[in-house]
Amino acid sequence: MSAVDLARLQFAATTGIHWLFVLLTMGLVPLVAVMHTRAACTRDPRVRAVRERMTRFWGQLYVVNYAVGIVTGLVMEFQFGLSWSGLSKFAGNVFGAPLALETLIAFFAESTFLGMWIFGWGRLRKGIHVTLIWLVALTAYASGYWILIANGFMQHPVGYEVRDGVAYLTDFGALLTNSSALMALAHLSLGALTTGGVLLAGVSAWHFARGTKETELFRGSLRLGIWVSMIASFFVVLVGEWQKPIIEETQPMKAAVLNDSGVAEVQAQMVKEYGPGDYVPWQDWVRVSMDVMSIIGNTVSTITFIAVLLLWKDWLVRWRPLARLMTVMIPFPFIASVGGWIVREVGRQPWLVYGELTVDDALSHVSRASLIVSCTVFIAVFVTLAVVNWTLITRFVRRGPDATQLGVTEPLVEERQTVPVF
Repeated sequence: MSAVDLARLQFAATTGIHWLFVLLTMGLVPLVAVMHTRAACTRDPRVRAVRERMTRFWGQLYVVNYAVGIVTGLVMEFQFGLSWSGLSKFAGNVFGAPLALETLIAFFAESTFLGMWIFGWGRLRKGIHVTLIWLVALTAYASGYWILIANGFMQHPVGYEVRDGVAYLTDFGALLTNSSALMALAHLSLGALTTGGVLLAGVSAWHFARGTKETELFRGSLRLGIWVSMIASFFVVLVGEWQKPIIEETQPMKAAVLNDSGVAEVQAQMVKEYGPGDYVPWQDWVRVSMDVMSIIGNTVSTITFIAVLLLWKDWLVRWRPLARLMTVMIPFPFIASVGGWIVREVGRQPWLVYGELTVDDALSHVSRASLIVSCTVFIAVFVTLAVVNWTLITRFVRRGPDATQLGVTEPLVEERQTVPVF
């Protein structure tokens, strides 16, 4: 493999793995916030206790995924300077600010609010405690917005001018309202909610199939997961269709590959506009990824719609094959998301910043041997973290709500004393 291929493989693998953490984080946190809000607003002590345990159980899975995922985000940052110094040199003046804001929001604001929420059980007023988890959700989506502003510039550069081979920002408003970024944000947000909903439904159905005693807790989780995933999966397919006109306007080669027509004509046009070169991406990768994403999206939408109907009189959990189907469906949104990521990123090749900077020109001046070492180390670290994450999540899922440690507070010293001290 060439140096360019190694650098691309390294960034593709690490970014793809990191995105799976982000997807689950953005999918779970609003659902946990809804659970906590319902618990805080419930007056019946018995029902409130069940909803609080529900919040802590799913909140623990969210915290595990967030904690491990934040490490992958930190490690991934190093690759910009390591392998893609040409990108930083050309476009750093434009998307440096969005990336800095994403870092501040994700690593400071979001982490701070989450830490206060984790350690606030039994110590903060209910209103303040609930507000904290909603702030975590808000900052999570704000972080996604800023990272997509940077990525949207790479997909469809706007609000800039090039002077002496360097891009300078001229219209911050155009950068913030880039259609390529905003539509992608809507698409991935709905995909994340679908992922979170499917996880809730799948885990809850698995516990029902095992004959759980926590019927009230997992019935509520199942209903929330099914409804959210049904609604979100319907709209994620719809928003995906809305992106096609934007792609046709901003990335004609990707549109031609997806439509399987006009590739040669677009290639000739781009050669005329940008000079000699191969402007056709890996067509099979793009088309197959698009097909996988579309098939899974429609499948999840259909199954969750049927599942909503079967919630009546608990038919969904009474028939165990249906419950097992919901569990088997847990990986589907993750696979579809990876397919969408491949379409978005591979489909714009050979451009790193579309129409302005190619992948070859953005590569750092590093040796092939160095890239082999860094590629091996980075991928090994990220795969290990992914395995650790899902091992922990699976362990907590199997143990159930009784083993939940989130929100468990030690009684005060005065309460633990059984013999008066004089």
